[in-house]
Amino acid sequence: MKNAMSVDLEDWFCVSNLNDVIPRQEWDRCESRVVRNAHRLLELFEKHHVKATFFVLGWIADRFPELVQEIERKGHEISVHGYFHLQLTGINPKEFENDLKQSIEAVRQAGVHQQVIGFRAPSFSIVNSTLWAFPILERNEIRYDSSIFPVGFHPDYGIPGAPLRPYNVTEGMKEFPMSCARLLGGRIPCCGGAYFRFFPYRFTRFLMKRCNREGRPVVFYIHPWELDPGQPKVKLPLAKRFRHYHGLDYTYKKLEKLLADFEFTTIKKVLEL
Repeated sequence: MKNAMSVDLEDWFCVSNLNDVIPRQEWDRCESRVVRNAHRLLELFEKHHVKATFFVLGWIADRFPELVQEIERKGHEISVHGYFHLQLTGINPKEFENDLKQSIEAVRQAGVHQQVIGFRAPSFSIVNSTLWAFPILERNEIRYDSSIFPVGFHPDYGIPGAPLRPYNVTEGMKEFPMSCARLLGGRIPCCGGAYFRFFPYRFTRFLMKRCNREGRPVVFYIHPWELDPGQPKVKLPLAKRFRHYHGLDYTYKKLEKLLADFEFTTIKKVLEL
């Protein structure tokens, strides 16, 4: 089964965990590491003949257009991740639409030729209180979203009971929810990020194969900074520090195993759009 590989293209200082430590006004003062880390991903994908969907932060596209052009030139799909990595739970619909439009324009100005049809909300912040985002996305010619986590245990995101399979959220738009496996009456994420870093690789593989046996493709996600144990470390509360930095030393090797064990392509191709 073809699964979907996705990359949230952002730098180490753009993540929501660091919002209180590094405000957006200071991003330009930080050491950027996104180009070198993205190149490591591109080399891995090329080695394993994988095409991926890159959810590009508009702020990154404005500053590194050559990187975005290279990603497209290598045959990957370009989608958007907002401009300033704003969580939808902290903004209103008008602010969201302005940020979305700015991100799409940044990608176009970076030189992308393909039509942008995909979106992922920063920190998976499409939840029950932000479902107003879908008509806005559709109005801006977005044809699929991949933001909803169908779980109820996380304090910051999730829609309990949401479908596990891709489904229509509007008449003209699909949702590819973050992948979870059914196990012991619960739902366990097997889609990448911190879950991939925390779980032993064999457990992730077991969960993904379980999804595939049910006829469900998995959507997997990774950030370039997750392959970079040498990134600058900032002082964070204990829980955030563990969640953000744990497992960085092993992500590259685990990802290489994953690419060897499963077949991946873009979200657009999995959804046949």
